[in-house]
Amino acid sequence: MLFKFKSQAASDLIMLEADARRLLKIMLGHDPVKGIVQAQDIPAAVAALTLAVAQDEQNVAQRQTSSAEASEQDAPACAGGVRLSQRAAPMLQLLKRSAAENADVVWGV
Repeated sequence: MLFKFKSQAASDLIMLEADARRLLKIMLGHDPVKGIVQAQDIPAAVAALTLAVAQDEQNVAQRQTSSAEASEQDAPACAGGVRLSQRAAPMLQLLKRSAAENADVVWGV
């Protein structure tokens, strides 16, 4: 299933269900199939997502440090898969544009 996020301030953002649900859970605390983030609630969603990305980047750095100490071989750059920062970047852009234009973000409608 795909999630389509819509806003009057930006183009639609389409994400796979698993990725969308992960970001919604971070931003809202739950992951509804249909919903809305009102313009006044966008700053809190951006802050929650930004904090989660920073924590994920810190965890990745710690794992890389510990794996470098355990092994002399360098792992491929993408060995860990797609990071949260890469998944969250389009959503953060949508949210920031929507906040700037005081527009709501909706999905599943």
